[in-house]
Amino acid sequence: MHPAKILATALLAVGLPLSAHASADLAKSKNCMACHSVDKKVLGPSFKDVAAKYKADKGAAAQITQSILKGSSGRWGGIPMPPNAVTEAEAGTLAKWVLSL
Repeated sequence: MHPAKILATALLAVGLPLSAHASADLAKSKNCMACHSVDKKVLGPSFKDVAAKYKADKGAAAQITQSILKGSSGRWGGIPMPPNAVTEAEAGTLAKWVLSL
């Protein structure tokens, strides 16, 4: 296992937050960057656009976590987002990272 994954897993296991860098690495390792970018639209919206859309929504982290886990369609146009091969903890970490941008 890659050292960064070992560190991320250990931090998640003890409940410590991951750094923004670690979360960006997680997004890359889970192929999120194939369809998204931090600051520009690719196939899906930029992560900063997602953060802006949900900044006032207190339930956003849970909603985005579920979208990552189960996929979604119709929120950002006609291209659906498929479910991602991540754990619930990884999806939660990614959702919180996106909302922090």
